[in-house]
Amino acid sequence: MSESRLSQIPPEALFVVSGISMYAGAAIAVTAFQYLDAPGVAWWRVMFAGAVLTLARRSWRGPWTRRQLLLAVTFGTVLAAMNLNFYFAIDRLPLGTTVAIEFAGPVAVAAIGTRTRRSLLALVLTAGGVLVLADVSFDISPAGVWFALAAAVLWAGYIVLGARVATGARSLDGLGLGMVAGALMIAPIGLPPALRWGGTPWVLLLALATAVLSNVIPYSMDQVILRRIPRARFALLLALLPASAAVMGLVALRQVPGGLEVLGIALVVLGIALAERSRPTPVPTGVD
Repeated sequence: MSESRLSQIPPEALFVVSGISMYAGAAIAVTAFQYLDAPGVAWWRVMFAGAVLTLARRSWRGPWTRRQLLLAVTFGTVLAAMNLNFYFAIDRLPLGTTVAIEFAGPVAVAAIGTRTRRSLLALVLTAGGVLVLADVSFDISPAGVWFALAAAVLWAGYIVLGARVATGARSLDGLGLGMVAGALMIAPIGLPPALRWGGTPWVLLLALATAVLSNVIPYSMDQVILRRIPRARFALLLALLPASAAVMGLVALRQVPGGLEVLGIALVVLGIALAERSRPTPVPTGVD
């Protein structure tokens, strides 16, 4: 689908589609963990994703300014480091706990953009819903917490830098080139385990599928969304990801949500609805 058609779809719907793609990629990544360590999977994920986007768009064509290159490299490095720390965290913590801690990054970005009491209430409701959905456990690894907190800081940086890339002249080119640069930056940590793939093409196919589903599709959609809405609203709408995961589990896997999960989904939906009503103008262009 072209960027012009994607721009006509409501951002909430794009977030749900992005979440479904991301969760499918996460399921494949779990399978890949049987063959590769987490840093190796993270490295292949970022490198493959950057290569796919760069080749598909022929991003090397046309002039690049020094500022565009610096922004793309910085953005890609933050993105790659975010993926790496997330994998380190879920290797030591339950996924729900990791998500809850990592969501502190988007919450911080949304809080900075909060200007009214209604917006603040929407933020509190949404963050509370994510915590309920995450099912936080307190019997956790200190190292895992630090990795999750690092991922949270990097996620906030991803939103801020991603908004700048999205409003530039070469947003998707910057995303692709940035991920290649990011893979090179984390190579000292990720490349050695990535090379221990055993010579089995099946492992690389798993890594490629993870890259497309977890990076190429969701992060490309992020670029489309960030061109249309302020980054504070983008950060708040990220709460749709864990909520849509619970709904998808009910529809696709017949995993009936419990009372707390229903409460979490309700809080997220209520918070986002309240935030949408608090917007004084139609969908703005650009970023905060």
